[in-house]
Amino acid sequence: MKSINIKELQPGMFVVSVLEQTGSVQIKTQGWVKSQASINKLASAGILKVEVDPDKTLDLNISKHSIAATDTPMQNEVQEDLNPWHKSTAMSAEINQAVKLVEEAKALQEKAFADLKAGNPIDVEAFKEVANGFIDSIFRNQDALSCIAMIKQKDAYLLEHSVNVATLITIFAKHLRLNKHIIEELATGALLHDIGKIKVDDTVLNKQGKLSDKEFEQMKQHAQFSFDIVSEAGLSKISCEIAGSHHERLDGSGYPNGLSHSEISQFVRMASIVDVFDALTAERVYKKALPPIQAFKILRESSPQHFDEKLLNEFINCIGLYPVGSLVKLKSQRIGMVTSSNPAQPLKPIVKVFYSAKSMYHLAVENIDLAEKHCTDELEAAIKPEEFGLDLIKFFKHSVLP
Repeated sequence: MKSINIKELQPGMFVVSVLEQTGSVQIKTQGWVKSQASINKLASAGILKVEVDPDKTLDLNISKHSIAATDTPMQNEVQEDLNPWHKSTAMSAEINQAVKLVEEAKALQEKAFADLKAGNPIDVEAFKEVANGFIDSIFRNQDALSCIAMIKQKDAYLLEHSVNVATLITIFAKHLRLNKHIIEELATGALLHDIGKIKVDDTVLNKQGKLSDKEFEQMKQHAQFSFDIVSEAGLSKISCEIAGSHHERLDGSGYPNGLSHSEISQFVRMASIVDVFDALTAERVYKKALPPIQAFKILRESSPQHFDEKLLNEFINCIGLYPVGSLVKLKSQRIGMVTSSNPAQPLKPIVKVFYSAKSMYHLAVENIDLAEKHCTDELEAAIKPEEFGLDLIKFFKHSVLP
């Protein structure tokens, strides 16, 4: 810890306590100072000396809206009165709207690819509109889009991946209580973060086996291509960072620029976690999908070398060890899909069961609220649909959609 004069306080510093003051103002929580305006308010309130933690200082030079903890005092970019888990709409009422939004987002991406191939600019405003649609849906009930994000088709990875990353980073940003205008920039950047793959040779992009060193070097160029396209389209700095730097890693081993630590903004750190999580949980022609728990394990093993450990923990808390849309087996040997989160008791979500692992036959679909007092069943494990030959997409269409 370090004691400093208020005149030495800088944006990005983590304030632990007030040591000396002439007034009676009280800072109820510890946290990062977001701006010079916040420092000026502290000084005008009579605060003369504060205690800071130098190890928690954030670099705000890359993005003036860098992420701070949810209890940061006087921060302008955080909605302190927001309850991230509030749901104003039932899952059953939101799911159809969420499906429509996803289809619109996929169609918009296909149009953007076609526009770029024809030498035409992308429709920036349309992407912003879709991003805001995602945000509104997630603020009504994040379970709907979360559920769709977890149900993946291996033949639609390029389109689905960007939509899923946009969904997950929006849920993540909501969890961190960021203001909606910041979330819009994050979601828009996420929707376009792989747009540069349009310039990568199809034989490389769609190769089923391992890429050669030369092919991998070509693939890595897509991040710079994405940055150039989004930047030329006039999108915000945050959106451009997401598009161009989501493959950067804290130890400098990422690409395209080999950035490290303070050179990587907090928003890019978020995007890199979400991007890898969705890639790991997606099935491709050359690899099987991993259950979320295994994906989290891999991300943890790569932290803090590659990923921000604190943000990774926040992300896991945000979507849960058993995210909505994931397939699980209960101790009763029934199999179902998680259809509603339970932040108070993460291991007791609502599960829509439809199959018996013991008898190997389909059951009548039933909602099981594991948090109910009379419920004696418990989660046993996350599973993959192919373990039991299940068609999760078919089940979703027939039993989850109203």
